[in-house]
This record gives sequence, structure tokens and C-alpha cells, in this order.
Amino acid sequence: MLKIIGKATSINVRKVLWTCAELALPFAREEWSDAVHAALNPNRMVPVLVDGDLVLWESNTISRYLCTRYDGEALLPREAGARAQVEQWMDWQATELNTAWRYAFMALVRHSPAHTDPAQIDAGIRGWNRHMGILDAQLGKTGAYVAGADFTLADIVLGLSANRWLMTPMDRPDYPHVAAWLEKLDARDACRQYGRNGTP
Repeated sequence: MLKIIGKATSINVRKVLWTCAELALPFAREEWSDAVHAALNPNRMVPVLVDGDLVLWESNTISRYLCTRYDGEALLPREAGARAQVEQWMDWQATELNTAWRYAFMALVRHSPAHTDPAQIDAGIRGWNRHMGILDAQLGKTGAYVAGADFTLADIVLGLSANRWLMTPMDRPDYPHVAAWLEKLDARDACRQYGRNGTP
């Protein structure tokens, strides 16, 4: 059985849990412990996946692996062009979008004493909203899901980010395509369990 290490409230752990749920993969989850798990990931971060002798870290990589290993072509297509579209948006989430929200989220939700500069908080909110506007425009083009007509891994990783954006106490624009897409995601049991479960 797959082992997933990391707390269930972590946005990156939830990517992997949601992916497992969509693929109907059984798993056991363990809380991270430095004393037990530090040797598995040199970064000492979650999630970590253990699948037999294989140990993987980095949430997007784990999700890709699960789809490739366990017949998840519906979530991550085999055809090169379609796959690249999904991976493009996954990578954008992990780099551009995450970078945009980090300061504001740490200030407004985590109440980090290291993130209290009003100018940087304001810049973070504006950058976060601007990036969500990019997502809204993409969803307007597809009329359905992030990478096209079908639900994919891109919707899992970005669905979690969109949930975080909505749950952070700040001003945000009205993005109708994001709102309609989130309604579609809410129809999925796995989304309600791991994506839109009341945790930012």
C-alpha cells in the first residue's frame, strides 16, 4: 500500500491525497516526524511518498508519478501535447502563482511575525489577484477546465490554490470563470474531501 507522509491540512499533501482519491488508490498517511522521516527528504518537507522501494518528494512530481504508474491517463494524458498543457499549468502553479501569494498568505492567514510589512502585504495581494486573473482568462478560453474540456491534474493543483485565495481574508476581484469552475470541482467527492474542505 502507498504511504503518504505529511499532515492532512498541508496544501501540498492534499494535492497527493486528492490525486489518490481520484484514482481510487488505497493509501496510509503518517504524520511527519524528523526522528523517523528526516532521511527520506533532505529538505525535511512534506509530502513524501513511499511506494515499495521508491521514495519521492515534491507534490507535483508525486502526483505525476501516481498517474503514470497507476493508469491515470484521464488526469495526465499520454499524448505529448495534451500532457504538456497539463504540466504547464501545474508548473505555473508551483512557481509563478505560489510566489505571488506567499507573503500575503503568511501575513494574513499564518500571522507570521516575519511577514508584517504593509507594503509587501499589499503588493502580495495585488500580485496574487493578478495571477488569479490569468487563471480566470484561461478558464474563459476553455469554458470548462484549466487545460481544456476535461478534468486533469492541473485542476487539482490549481483548485487547491484557488481555495486558498478565496479563504484568505483580503479584497479580491470577481472572477466569474474561476467561480463557475470551482462549482464544477465541488461536484467531485475528492474535491470536497481534500480540496474544498474548509482549510486554506
